[in-house]
Amino acid sequence: MSLWLFLDMKFPPTVQGCFLVRENRFRVRVEVDGHPVPAHLPNSGRLTELLTPGRPCRLVPHPEPHRRTPLDLLLVEYAGVLVSVDARLPGPLFAEAVREGWLSPFSNFTRLEREVRCGESRLDFRLDGPNGPLWVETKSVTLVESGVARFPDAPTLRGQRHLRQLTALAARGERAAVVFIVQRPDAEVFMPHVWADPAFAAALAEAARAGVEVHAFRCDVSLTQIHIAAPIPVSLP
Repeated sequence: MSLWLFLDMKFPPTVQGCFLVRENRFRVRVEVDGHPVPAHLPNSGRLTELLTPGRPCRLVPHPEPHRRTPLDLLLVEYAGVLVSVDARLPGPLFAEAVREGWLSPFSNFTRLEREVRCGESRLDFRLDGPNGPLWVETKSVTLVESGVARFPDAPTLRGQRHLRQLTALAARGERAAVVFIVQRPDAEVFMPHVWADPAFAAALAEAARAGVEVHAFRCDVSLTQIHIAAPIPVSLP
């Protein structure tokens, strides 16, 4: 993961591009300065509504000789809204917000550990404080329909596995949470995407019943930075 992700959530210099086509799961082709160029897509979601030909985008140059793609796709402009499509960002965004005390549900913790092994999975965070540990998994959300943020946009067995692990922790009396980070500013409420992955939606509802906390936050996004802006309500089936 690039070190710049941890530098106060400010973006490195970007170049303007125009999206052309998605070539495979993690590779797209864009037009920059009139020339087609391959770029890395740091997101395995479908992103169907965002990745359409002609869509304006911003890319981070990576001129390192070992790279197969000289650019990373970072931002896509959709209906006048800048959307961050880098699925690596929610973890660092969450960690920064917790350290700065911006997120009231995650206050009073003295230690934050990343990528912690827990049962059959690695969870994104373990927070430790005077009242015991809190296990946290973060998810990147880019799909918003009429103000409703939805996750996932494609079936995710990995996401289901994380929810099962959080549910098991809550059943043992430990505090656990899943946090959906909406990387755009136009979301008013979060709902699981029942049609894209009914099994994930069911697992999320079961996790909530078991005591897993479900939180969602929308972000402000500009050409130079991204940060968590505000919590939004969660509506579960």
